[in-house]
Amino acid sequence: MMARNGQKLGDSTVDGTAPRAGTASEERFTFSPQPSVEDIRRLQAEFTDERDWNKFHQPRNLLLAMVGEVGEVSELFQWKGEVAEGLPDWSDSEREQLAHELSDVFIYLVELAEKCRVDLPQAVLRKMALNRLKYPASKVHGSAKKYTEYKD
Repeated sequence: MMARNGQKLGDSTVDGTAPRAGTASEERFTFSPQPSVEDIRRLQAEFTDERDWNKFHQPRNLLLAMVGEVGEVSELFQWKGEVAEGLPDWSDSEREQLAHELSDVFIYLVELAEKCRVDLPQAVLRKMALNRLKYPASKVHGSAKKYTEYKD
């Protein structure tokens, strides 16, 4: 897959998705190890700098752009009903479009985190630790309730 600036971004299929497994129960999906979130941040920063777009890429603008891209992802799912894991009923073209739109969301998220000085990988680790406290597996296993609905 190529970044917007033409650099290779890891081992994946042409559409940016990982090679498909036969069924969801065979193996858990994994991302390729490269590029890292930092690699993506750096590639996008270089792309933005080369075009002198930093004056446009302020937090509010990046957030609104990301929300617009989330809307484009939503359009791809609209009217499809429930969609099975792995998207077995989707065409290659639909998968490619989804990869493009999810990439746009991710790129804007990473750039927004950069502009807000949020170390996203570390913030994720802290948030997951909080979620483990709010949703202990022994208490919530198999339930979709919000943490405020559980009784001690």
